[in-house]
Amino acid sequence: MAEPAAGWLGAERGQASIELLAAVPLVVVVAVLCLQLLATGYALTLADGAVEAGAIALASDLPAEPAVEAALPGWARDRIELERTGGRLVVRLRPPSPLAAVGRALEVSSTAWVRRPGDGS
Repeated sequence: MAEPAAGWLGAERGQASIELLAAVPLVVVVAVLCLQLLATGYALTLADGAVEAGAIALASDLPAEPAVEAALPGWARDRIELERTGGRLVVRLRPPSPLAAVGRALEVSSTAWVRRPGDGS
């Protein structure tokens, strides 16, 4: 009676390896998605700091763009768009991504309003 059970176990021997190989692509995709979400959150934090630096510069009668760029790490400086309309300052930042289209789709922005001293408004 022991022989049929041993034969059955021998047939199942490679099953775990095949299941593991089938799960690896799913694990990789989930890991990439998690890293992309972390990069997007980090980009939002950087945009917040950059717009704050730009707002402080504007309130001090200094140009905003050098302050915004100085507040960002090197990789982010070519991924920003700075928009200034009156006292409104908007920084848009594309997070790093393995696909450019995903980076554009996940673009984050941060806005600050500035009233300069002596504006009277």
